[in-house]
Amino acid sequence: MFIYKSSDACECKGTTFFNMLQMLFKFFLYLRSMFVATIGFFDGVHCGHRFLIDRMKEVAEEENLRSMVVTMNRHPKSIVDAEYVPSLLTTTEERLTLLRNTGVDRVEVLDFDREMAAMDARSFMKDILHDRFGVRVLLMGYDHRFGHGGGTHEDYILWGAECGIRVVFAERLEGVYASSSEVRRMLSEGDVAGAAGLLGYHYMLSGIVERGHQIGRTIGFPTANLHISQEKLIPACGVYAVETNMGDGIMNIGHRPTLMNGKDLSIEVHILNYSGNLYGMELRTCFVDRIREERPFPDIEALREQIQRDAREALCRLYAAK
Repeated sequence: MFIYKSSDACECKGTTFFNMLQMLFKFFLYLRSMFVATIGFFDGVHCGHRFLIDRMKEVAEEENLRSMVVTMNRHPKSIVDAEYVPSLLTTTEERLTLLRNTGVDRVEVLDFDREMAAMDARSFMKDILHDRFGVRVLLMGYDHRFGHGGGTHEDYILWGAECGIRVVFAERLEGVYASSSEVRRMLSEGDVAGAAGLLGYHYMLSGIVERGHQIGRTIGFPTANLHISQEKLIPACGVYAVETNMGDGIMNIGHRPTLMNGKDLSIEVHILNYSGNLYGMELRTCFVDRIREERPFPDIEALREQIQRDAREALCRLYAAK
């Protein structure tokens, strides 16, 4: 004869409750491993990129999933064209910092090589996005394509459905044409203020201070000569008002025609109201505005007087920007 005890019921209920907690925890971990993602190189992380990322975060919240940005460690064109040297708005380190600062849950960096460049979109979506990264919803820019051979909007939607990814296309940012190419064009023309409007921040150059000709200190304006990464885009020659991690300053980009510098490009920063040794240090500069084009002067004294005027103008521009 079986005698039912109340303690057996309690034990059964306790076990059931524990099992439910385990199931809920496993389901939580399952959801935590699933993502809404967007993919791209995101050079500059300009306002168009951030509009897309913000929309992706909204979709992630609606779907109760996490948000992910998938990017590459190399510009795709540099893989398919060995002679291509990109003029990048951001180094990899700068780009990843800007992407992480958008507040996404995760940033994944692909080691982009020839094998990956040869993958078609269907294979890439299944093998990389779905199987490796757990992507369940993919938000694409209205004009974005990826994968060898590309595809139409309908193709991406179909290929995604085949492997368990719902593909959504974002609308275009109204009123603003923001693209990395447009920012590069502006910087190449010296329009750093216009570029800042599309970037959402002042364009940056970082470099190690190295020894130059030391002419500046002889006329009362010592300069820090910067060594910049070859891949980083250098704005048009001219004189700029800049903010640095060592204080406000003026930067000259050019060939120093008054000093017969030849074809060598110099990037020099005079930090206002600063004295000290900067050799070997990293100087981070942000372009606030362009003051003038580079031009030759009849002698050193005329150059010194112009730099004085440039310094006063730089202070006015920097003050107005704050």
